[in-house]
Amino acid sequence: MSTNYTLFMFLSEYGKELWTRLDISSFPFDKSLNGFQIECPDKEIKKVAFAVDASAETIDRAADEGADVLVVHHGLFWGEPIAIKGAHYRRVKRAIDSGLSLFAAHLPLDAHPLYGNNAQMALRLGMTSYDPFALFHGTYVGFKGSLPFPMTIPEIARLLGFDREGGMDVLKFGPDMISSVAIVSGAGGDDIEEAIAEGVDLFITGVAPHEIYHTAKENAMNVLSGGHYRSEVFGVKALERLTKGEWKLDTVFIDAETGL
Repeated sequence: MSTNYTLFMFLSEYGKELWTRLDISSFPFDKSLNGFQIECPDKEIKKVAFAVDASAETIDRAADEGADVLVVHHGLFWGEPIAIKGAHYRRVKRAIDSGLSLFAAHLPLDAHPLYGNNAQMALRLGMTSYDPFALFHGTYVGFKGSLPFPMTIPEIARLLGFDREGGMDVLKFGPDMISSVAIVSGAGGDDIEEAIAEGVDLFITGVAPHEIYHTAKENAMNVLSGGHYRSEVFGVKALERLTKGEWKLDTVFIDAETGL
């Protein structure tokens, strides 16, 4: 559901705010083309749409909502030139024809200590403090810490909005009551070794590769995989709240669930 604000700011100003707030310049190693992937001529913007993925569905729905910008976690461009043809052409053309700019924030929106997917999951679990976790190219992208009180894995899953329909899976090899967690959203399953080394009770990620099963079992580690999509709705929703609350722009969140 969209809001009814009528304030505006310029497109270039909004892009600079997101770039600065998310410290995007600190992630030159990210394969995503972070920032504006489609930048329409500078104009006054009044409405911003948010989604996890840039796709035909989310672009169409953002355009139908009258949005000026679509902010996503997974954009259309990933570091290498790609021919604009077929489905890719239709996505880009629909955005341009609608005057819709596209802003992507990939790793910066995983790693941010306030707006990021992992920090937002920690906050959802009631964690008042958390430490960096999962070093990647010299930058931490996840967080670890203690829960406010011991919880079961089903309780944690409910707090995070994880369920089987959204792609959730559980490897239950550790303690029943969880007091400490390490969190890496999306395809962060390979960070299980660091979670084991840190001695946490539960490793939370989006999707876990097959090969970590025996690693988890042999090290008595619990793993909660919430689904790639479900583990990465948190960051874009946090940016929506920032946009609506601080800049008083009209916003809409486009939920295009993948179940993966």
